[in-house]
Amino acid sequence: MKNNIAVYGAYGHTGKFIVSQLLHQGFNPTLCGRGKEKLLSYSQQYPNLKTKVADINQPDSLDSAFTGSDIIINCAGPYLDTAEPIIQSALRLGKPYIDLSAEQKSVLDIFEKYSDQAKQAKIIIIPAAAFYGGLGDLLSTTLTDGWNEIEDINIYIGLDSWHPTKGTRLTGQRNHYQRFVFANGQLQPLQAGEPIKWDFPKPMETKEMIAVPLTEIITISRHLNVKNVNTYISLNSIEDIRNAETPEPKPTDEKNRSSQQFCMEVVALNGNKKRTIFAQGRDIYAVTAPLVVEAIKRIIIGKIKKQGVTTMGEVFEAADFLRSLNADDITISQIKESVIE
Repeated sequence: MKNNIAVYGAYGHTGKFIVSQLLHQGFNPTLCGRGKEKLLSYSQQYPNLKTKVADINQPDSLDSAFTGSDIIINCAGPYLDTAEPIIQSALRLGKPYIDLSAEQKSVLDIFEKYSDQAKQAKIIIIPAAAFYGGLGDLLSTTLTDGWNEIEDINIYIGLDSWHPTKGTRLTGQRNHYQRFVFANGQLQPLQAGEPIKWDFPKPMETKEMIAVPLTEIITISRHLNVKNVNTYISLNSIEDIRNAETPEPKPTDEKNRSSQQFCMEVVALNGNKKRTIFAQGRDIYAVTAPLVVEAIKRIIIGKIKKQGVTTMGEVFEAADFLRSLNADDITISQIKESVIE
């Protein structure tokens, strides 16, 4: 198995989880990033790993950092700034690219600008391969298997708290663009609405929710024949990240995960049929790592459905992907189907 993986933003909060997961799975990551001092300080933990400083404004430095790697993982937001320069390098070098973007505009721009180039070059580019974007796409694809047409996909994300990283706060400041939902078969601007209540499985239970569409709106609507897609997030977690005094996440276990609990529940409607699936786990930043590393493993062995710019749900066998994940990282429920009278 080829195992040279370039991790750009390796010293960031989520980047560290991904480096750890790669090492655990037997890969050989190259630690890359913009900040020389931060990168060198972090790399002291891993004296046997290669370290490459690269600036998104210097294409040659990116190409030098990624040469010799089999796949490029971009963990450095805001992706509105970093995605395109690194994708351009990936295309020049002929390398697959994965990022963790929750920014709708970044993902839309990638599909619009690079789909033809990536397809012609036979390169896989997967934006939003994270908790936001990727997980909802995998769950929705699994849930609607066998349905040629889908009326609604509604994603409910319950968090008991959200202690944002510096990267999350920087992205929030940078991402001032219009948010979209998918309604009547097309992207439409989000309209302000009243909070709703949603009953999650234990231990999350009942939460007050508000509409906050993220990248799963884009990824799902790209490949599933669905009329409407919406995302709702628990109001308490949004209040956490809006509060400038909310601290960053703190490690509380041997995997350096925070104590945060999450539940993502997806509900799909097709005529009078209703299907539900949910995923539960700990720490939305940490759970991104097993998602990304599983994607890497499948790309390397060729367990993919297509090339070009694509999504987690489209390029992989979604149900099989979810079954492969370790229960200590995330637990996936069985699909529940009912008839609406």
